Amino acid sequence: MLVYIQEKVVGKTSLSDCIHIALATLTNADVLVSWNFKHMVNVHRIRGYNSVNYKFGHKMLEIRTPREILEYDENGN
Repeated sequence: MLVYIQEKVVGKTSLSDCIHIALATLTNADVLVSWNFKHMVNVHRIRGYNSVNYKFGHKMLEIRTPREILEYDENGN
């Protein structure tokens, strides 16, 4: 998890976000869902996390918002 900080994906104050990403990566999660647009659901951060993951032989991690994951019926329910 510190590798994300060392690789400058995020700063030192984002350690808890790095733990979240690392746990999802190491448990082979298919998707990580978050509302954290600043440190997680951000195209530049996602690319950074995945470049680190790839460098260490892990699969790419999908990081999405709940809105992208939830399916709604035609009435919005």
